[in-house]
This record gives sequence, C-alpha cells and structure tokens, in this order.
Amino acid sequence: MTYLAADRARLVESIDTFGAMSEQDAGPGITRLAYTPLERAAHDVFAESMAALGLAVWVDAAGNTLAERFGAGGAKPAIGTGSHLDSVPNGGAFDGIVGVCAAMEVARLFVEHDVSHRHPMRFVVFAGEEGARFGQACTGSRIAAGLTGPADLPVKQDADGVSLADAMAEVGIDPTAVGDARWAPEEWAAFVELHIEQGSVLETEGVKLGVVDSISGSTRLLIRITGRATHSGGTPMHLRADAMAAAAEVVSLVESLAGGDDNEGTRTTVGKIDVGPGSITTIAGRASLWVDVRGTDVDRQRNTAREIIRQGAATCARRGVGFEYEQLADTPPVRLRDTLREQLAASCRDIGVEPRVLTSGASHDAQQVNTVTPSGMMFVPSKAGISHDAAEWTDMDDITLGTTALAGGLLRLDASLP
Repeated sequence: MTYLAADRARLVESIDTFGAMSEQDAGPGITRLAYTPLERAAHDVFAESMAALGLAVWVDAAGNTLAERFGAGGAKPAIGTGSHLDSVPNGGAFDGIVGVCAAMEVARLFVEHDVSHRHPMRFVVFAGEEGARFGQACTGSRIAAGLTGPADLPVKQDADGVSLADAMAEVGIDPTAVGDARWAPEEWAAFVELHIEQGSVLETEGVKLGVVDSISGSTRLLIRITGRATHSGGTPMHLRADAMAAAAEVVSLVESLAGGDDNEGTRTTVGKIDVGPGSITTIAGRASLWVDVRGTDVDRQRNTAREIIRQGAATCARRGVGFEYEQLADTPPVRLRDTLREQLAASCRDIGVEPRVLTSGASHDAQQVNTVTPSGMMFVPSKAGISHDAAEWTDMDDITLGTTALAGGLLRLDASLP
C-alpha cells in the first residue's frame, strides 16, 4: 500500500513551538497545567494551524478543540486522531505533544496531497489530560465519553483549593454546560492516538514502533494521617503520635502490595507527600499521601487499593494516629479492539517496520473514548523510558516514522470501516 511520508522539519517546528510555551519561572522542562490560560493558548495554536488548512474548527463545551476535514462518502461517521497539550509540572516536551503534532502533520499531508477519504477525518486536542492538577486524569476525554459530568467538577480541587469548575470558568468554559460535549457514538467510526511509550520496552528491544493491545487502569487515593504536633526534644518516644513515622510505614506498605505472582501487572506509587508543620524541631502532626494504583486487571487493581486502605488504617490505629482517605479517581483498564490494532500494525509494515505489540502502563485519552468508539494506540520509543520529566526524549526520526504510520493507519481504517 502506498503511504504519505511525514515531513520531519515541520514536526520539529511544531514540537518546538509547543515546547516554548511554559509558565515563566517554573523551573526546568514544561509546565502547562490543565485549564490554565497557557493551555488554552496552546489550543489556539492548534486551532489556527488547522483553520489555515481550510478545516472546520471548533471548541466544545469541555474545552476540547476539534478540526474536521470532510469526507467524500456522504454522511459517514468520523475517524479521529489526536492527544493533549497540558503537562505535569516540569514535564517533558513530548508527552501528548507528539500526538497533537502528528495529527497536525497528517492533516497537512491530506490537504497538500488532496487525499480523498470516505469518512470525515477529525483532529482532536483534549483538555486536561494530566491528573497532576486536579487528581483526575483525562478530564476532557472523560467528559466527551460521558464519564465525567457537571456534578463532578466542583469537588475536584488543586493544591491551592481552586475547583475544577472554577478553573474552567476562569478560562471561559461554562462548567454547567459540559454535558453538551459528550460524543454521540453514531458520529464516530474510530479513534487513534499516537503517543510516546513512556517506558523502555521499544528502546530496549530496538523496535521503532509499537501498537497497544490494552491500557492499564488507575485508582487514585488521597490518604490523610493526623497525629499530634509536639516538641521533638520534649516528647518521649513512647508518648508520640508521629504522622510522619506512620506515613513512612504506609509508603512501605503501598510498595509491598504491588507485584508478585498473586498481583501480577499491578503497580503502586506514592507520588507526593505533604507534611506539617514542617519544622525540624517539631513532630509531624499531619501527613497527606497521594497514591496511584495501576493495573491491567480491574479486580487486582481495585483490591490492591482496598488493601492499602484496610492495612493503612490498621497501621495508623496501632500507632495512635488518625486515618482518613478520599478516592480521587478510578478508571478501569481496557482492552483495545483487535481489528484496529491489526490495521495499525499493517500500516507499520507498509513502511518496513514490524511493530511490537505491548500494553500501556499509562492512562490515555484513547482509553476514555474507547467507551464511545473503537480506539487504537501507536507508540514511538522513549529514551531510557523517562517521562513526566524535563529529560523526556524521543528521537525526531522515530516521531516522523510514527506520524507516517499514523497517516497510513487512518487511511487503512477509512478503507476498511463501513
């Protein structure tokens, strides 16, 4: 099958453009958090680029930005591709950005080569994919999938106490109207997301492209431990209610519950700890732990989260400190459609690459919209598996190759889907 070769120089230019859009004085890497003016400015760059190609462009009620190139087959459902432009604090220049820049390049290729496709092609930038600010990942795509609604938005808050609803309103998005952004299944035929692997399987095995068979789920907890803040010199060891010491034991517990033959594929992380009052001469009176439980088996994932709560509460009771928890998010793992994976793998072979089939340990927008329309994912390698860090890196030749395969995969789907 013939294919359209992506333009490496254009991809470099696009990635550099988004890479330069970071909060001032935020430190290394890229800081462009969900539902901030800077995230909206990045969406504007995408929208202007797509409008310049003659595509129809709109922003939905969740803040997702979409562009459409009409199909030649009449009233057929759309095939989509895209990713996100928000980042974690001090993140890398490729997470999400690669999928958006690839979508932009595919749109350019289709316009410049006057490619005819039966289905409309939609190019999507989702809002608020990272859960770094509000705890819940994939907000824009969850709203599109009907998994998050107006009632969920006021209860999600960032570290400054700003609710997700208020953050949306501050950038001109009406949080009470997000139901209007829900995708109608009959309007969609398929969705494909190109992404960096965020792991090291492809690099380790020397494979240039991957296709994803399943995406891990995630259960996220906020654990609050309440002790008694007293003087570090004046309080004997046996009279202490040390929130920090209890938190340390809970962190070890969280780690111990992952892996093993009886919990294969489950990964547990305490990614953030906040302790107060934060003085070297004061026993900690409180500690908050943010816990992420990931898994490819939904029962193991959720059972692990329950065990963290049960054993964590018992640990704190033994130590004489208080224990409370809040479930911030719960997303089950998904198995992606075999038929889409086969077409994406064939598009890799069209350009001389035998892809590696692998599981995604990270959550993605494709995981959410898979509840609306069959979704597929393609991976390009990540150097040393580093992601969510300023050192994140993917070779531009690999991104170019992946974009070429993405264009071919979309056209294969256009030919094969009704």
